[in-house]
Amino acid sequence: MNGRLKASGGSVGGGLLVAGTTSDAGKSVVTAGICRWLVRQGVRVAPFKAQNMSLNSFVTREGAEIGRAQAMQAAAARVEPTALMNPVLLKPGSDRSSQVVLLGKPVGELSARGYHAGRQEQLLGTVTDCLQELRRTHDAVICEGAGSPAEINLRRTDIVNMGIARAARIPVVVVGDIDRGGVFASFFGTTALLSKEDQALVAGYLVNKFRGDVTLLEPGLEMLRGLTGRRTLGVLPFAHGLGIDEEDGMGVSLRGAVRESVVAPPHGADVLRVAVCAVPLMSNFTDVDALAAEPGVVVRFVDRAEELADADLVVLPGTRGTVRALEWLRERGLADAIARRAAEGRPVLGICGGFQMLGEHIEDEVESKAGAVDGLGLLPVRVRFAVEKTLARPAGEALGEPVEGYEIHHGVAEVTGGDETFLDGCRTGSVWGTHWHGSLESDGFRRAFLRRVAADAGRAFVPAPNTSFGTLREEQLDRLGDLIEEHADTGALLRLIEEGVPEGLPFVPPGAP
Repeated sequence: MNGRLKASGGSVGGGLLVAGTTSDAGKSVVTAGICRWLVRQGVRVAPFKAQNMSLNSFVTREGAEIGRAQAMQAAAARVEPTALMNPVLLKPGSDRSSQVVLLGKPVGELSARGYHAGRQEQLLGTVTDCLQELRRTHDAVICEGAGSPAEINLRRTDIVNMGIARAARIPVVVVGDIDRGGVFASFFGTTALLSKEDQALVAGYLVNKFRGDVTLLEPGLEMLRGLTGRRTLGVLPFAHGLGIDEEDGMGVSLRGAVRESVVAPPHGADVLRVAVCAVPLMSNFTDVDALAAEPGVVVRFVDRAEELADADLVVLPGTRGTVRALEWLRERGLADAIARRAAEGRPVLGICGGFQMLGEHIEDEVESKAGAVDGLGLLPVRVRFAVEKTLARPAGEALGEPVEGYEIHHGVAEVTGGDETFLDGCRTGSVWGTHWHGSLESDGFRRAFLRRVAADAGRAFVPAPNTSFGTLREEQLDRLGDLIEEHADTGALLRLIEEGVPEGLPFVPPGAP
């Protein structure tokens, strides 16, 4: 093993913060890649993100809700995810407010102004305590920043970028997405907009998503070093299929987007087409990743009624705004199109908020405060929103196969009928509904469900008999580890993690205003 970081049993407790020039620069996957590379060296490593804004969340075994990206990073580190790894989770309910989840439990709804006006600063002690506990029990903790560390309007209340780096005195590596262009200006500008004290923690850069001949990039990297006094510690090549467990798609139109699928022909004579309704405030859209992992299953996100016409299965995913999503379905004609499908015996699946929308009646004085609202009326279910959030890790059996999942919802469903039970929900005709996220990751159950869907859709689709979603996920995580091992200066990364912030890093003017 390169470097001097002690493996299991050591007392190093080193740390590193992976920041980014922008959102979606690759912080999550780089953090996961470093975790997987380190654990393969025998290092006890844990991920950490002080504050995460995401509608894509997960439930830990102790019943705590955290960002799903941190659960993915924990899998990369081969450790069980805990609330310590993501002490603050913000779940947007609109463009201006979010539910605040603290140490895995919701503690209230706050406007962005209210959060940044004081609540965020109060949480700095909590997040530093969580980081300290992880460093006490692990050889290394790889932290992920959020957005950009150079958001100068938010620096005073920052607890996730330079705020946590300053509090814990850990070095920072800044990731830039060269595929977007302007990476040199982004690295230089990010550094130059930080205060002298913050700049003293920025130890180097990582270029992400590079295409082409790296030798053509090297002169620019040398000039960047001359301008900033900091080395670029790796150039990671562009790699397809590594966008696993993204934080969310709140501000991105997903219509027409296709989930990455394994490159394999269908096992049977037909493909199976899955259309996912890209509802507002969509949550846990990664539920359909397991479908996309099946050879011959094509998954796309849609927002128009005509796009459901050739779909063999329509999925209504989870959402942070069930009533708002219902209105959206009706405004766009999707509600009528789904009702016609159900009448024709064509398959529909609702998950969590999607399950609630398929029911007969919703009583919501909590999430939307809309009161009594009619659902789509396709399942014999009545939903009442409770103040207390359900957070659970259920396991059971469905379609003759074992299933595991997780639940995150305020809506309490009363199932009053149906042709058969389906996990905690039911099936009526070709319409299925459940609150369970993640159930499709159970391989036997997923294959049994797809066989039923194919039969109802009249498709000669046959699930491959040996697709293992867990194995495919492990292969993806290993690919992330390979990117770090093969294309980053791992010796330099180890020295930063073990020895901390290098002395004498130069100041780049003008610094923060």
